[in-house]
Amino acid sequence: MSAQESDLWAGFDEEMTAEAIAGPVWDEPVPLNPRGTLPSFPVDALPDWLGAMTAGVAEETQTPVDLAGCLALAVIGTAAGGRLTVSVRGQWSEPVNLYTAVALPPGNRKSAVFGLMTKPLLAAEKALIELTAPQRAEAAASARIAKAAAEKAEKLAANAEADKLAELTAQAISLSEAAEQARVPAEPQLVADDVTAESLTTLLAQQDGRISILSPEGEIFEIIAGRYSGAPNMGIFLKGHAGDMARVNRQARDAQYIENPAITMGLAVQPDVLDGIGQIKGADGRGLLARFLYSKPESLVGYRNLTPELLAPETADTYAQKLGHLALTLAAWTEPVALTLTPEADAVLLAYQRVTESRLRKDGPLAPIINWASKRDGAAARIAGLLHLATHPEDAWHRPIAAQTMAAATRLGDYFTAHALDVFNAMKADPAQEAAHTVLSHLRETRTATFTKRDLFRAMPRSEFPAMGDLDPALELLEEHGWLRQQPPPPRSTRGGRPPSPRYETHPRITPAA
Repeated sequence: MSAQESDLWAGFDEEMTAEAIAGPVWDEPVPLNPRGTLPSFPVDALPDWLGAMTAGVAEETQTPVDLAGCLALAVIGTAAGGRLTVSVRGQWSEPVNLYTAVALPPGNRKSAVFGLMTKPLLAAEKALIELTAPQRAEAAASARIAKAAAEKAEKLAANAEADKLAELTAQAISLSEAAEQARVPAEPQLVADDVTAESLTTLLAQQDGRISILSPEGEIFEIIAGRYSGAPNMGIFLKGHAGDMARVNRQARDAQYIENPAITMGLAVQPDVLDGIGQIKGADGRGLLARFLYSKPESLVGYRNLTPELLAPETADTYAQKLGHLALTLAAWTEPVALTLTPEADAVLLAYQRVTESRLRKDGPLAPIINWASKRDGAAARIAGLLHLATHPEDAWHRPIAAQTMAAATRLGDYFTAHALDVFNAMKADPAQEAAHTVLSHLRETRTATFTKRDLFRAMPRSEFPAMGDLDPALELLEEHGWLRQQPPPPRSTRGGRPPSPRYETHPRITPAA
């Protein structure tokens, strides 16, 4: 053997010895489906009083600012209540109601945020009930009187002599028609929660075509999917976003006609609910998913400040005064008003449209979410209308929307676009991907070099991994990508008993040297 061959064999023996001691050499791991860092809600895009409330609520509750920010847009939309539209160009007009959905795991104090952000709306609702009480009482009395008069006239006509019959019959018919036309206004309601599609249609008919669904839970998606009806029922939710006329005729119920329905939704749901709505039959094809503005912030649980700054009373008071004023003022309107754009604002929106259009091409970044992205420019116009209303709560309807306001709306449009790309990607992804990300994040945070399956199960949240077998798809995917490898099981004892839990070792990238 030559000296060169001897050196090669010696090196090979050294590698074999090192591998026997330290285990097989690791290859470079294959990244999981990459998830970029999503942008945080741009609070500075909101008017001062609304932004201060959003930031203050997020700080006191120690929740992502995205939750309060999305809800801020929804409460302004509730106050607007379909009374305003944004006129862009030609026949293009957008109502200013929005559908927002924020995905956050349990334990993120969603109810506390909703309570603080919606309190002025509930106070305005109570004030409207009190203000309209005399009118409703008068209408109810008039309806009862009309009905009694009609019944009395019918009895007189039924017992009339031949020469009086025609006259009394005509009177009875006239009074009966008047009684049929008598309407008692419903008690005002701005906000609903757990409501079926049928009940929602009735509410819209009773509330002059407007209603808002603000909820820290996601039951409304279960209702749309057919919790009560057994089949998806999304028609009114589609029309209530677009403002399309709704006419409902059903047996045992009066016909309902809503000329311009306006539904606003501000929801907080668990991430698995958001991923699951893509499975609602027809939700994507009919455009329901494309109507929502999504937000998927990082949870702060485990990193919260336990002594946060409390919401300043003056911030809460200003918020309550301005939001309440808007809700009470616009509730009295009977006809919608069109907001216009300044030429500069129109130029900002047109530039935004050009960007959207170019990104919708087959190879463009928005092609994977073309249904959602096709509504992006309209969403920006709606957001601009809401920001304009919040900027000028006293007289927004007498002013055109400024370029600065439209620019802020497009920033929010970009924010929602980034989150929509992530949400729709998750809807289409292998369910094991999300579980694998969760396991990999845990191993990185704990710098785990080796672990047993049983120990990992004990460390993971039960909400994501209810049973130990739920870890299997994630572990298999991480093994396929080279992040883990299962160690050979130890020899079985002749005594029997439960087999040892599978043991894994992790890639050195998970436990980098300090």
